[in-house]
Amino acid sequence: LPSKRSRKDATEEGSSAAQPADTDFGRHRFRSAEHQQRFETIKGWSFLRERQVQLSDDKFLDFQEEIGRRCWAPLVTPVAKFNPEIVMEFYANAWPTEEGAQDMRSWVRGQWIPFDTDALSQFLGHPLILEEGQQCEFFQRRSQFSSFDEEAIAKLLCILGQDFTWTAARRRVRIMHTNMTTLTQIWMTLLLSNILPSDHTSDLPLPKCQLAYAILTQVSIHVAQLIADAIYQFAGTVPT
Repeated sequence: LPSKRSRKDATEEGSSAAQPADTDFGRHRFRSAEHQQRFETIKGWSFLRERQVQLSDDKFLDFQEEIGRRCWAPLVTPVAKFNPEIVMEFYANAWPTEEGAQDMRSWVRGQWIPFDTDALSQFLGHPLILEEGQQCEFFQRRSQFSSFDEEAIAKLLCILGQDFTWTAARRRVRIMHTNMTTLTQIWMTLLLSNILPSDHTSDLPLPKCQLAYAILTQVSIHVAQLIADAIYQFAGTVPT
């Protein structure tokens, strides 16, 4: 369970909508009996802790300068401690119980906690300012068919002579960690620890390779939207 989500209890106060009705659901910890059951289902899931990036002043200056240029300092200096039970309550109460409903908020210890793009952008210090209705270049290109040159991605992310792993149908699917440049490996660590957490760290699938390529080529990225979408998708994950 990505520890990025542990920080959402510190988000600015949420919607003024009515609070859950006065019930016996876990002493008001849960929005409904369904959400309380959801908590019981997921409470055994493990956590992936964020990493704090610590580099010497003269090491990997390209990485450090790009973090500064994008105003992503909050992403490399995570909160040191969190309460696992509160994180679980956040995810349990964020679980969508109605098909088709997209409620980008959760209920935590008596407060509505929004995790929409605007709320997370404020939490991260507004790293990217967009006009109303405007999309960042990364989301624009991702929505377009074949907008990322896969050969260019391989050339930038891989060490000399290496490439994507291919399927039998000759489609590029991922780049293995051992085939990446050192700089790509550093960005991969940040992506899979603090932005789009995953316990699978031996390779980057094509969509995340596109994101790494966008970072390295200074394409504008609305990181708050990335995280908001990931939280919503994760909150609705069917346990296995």
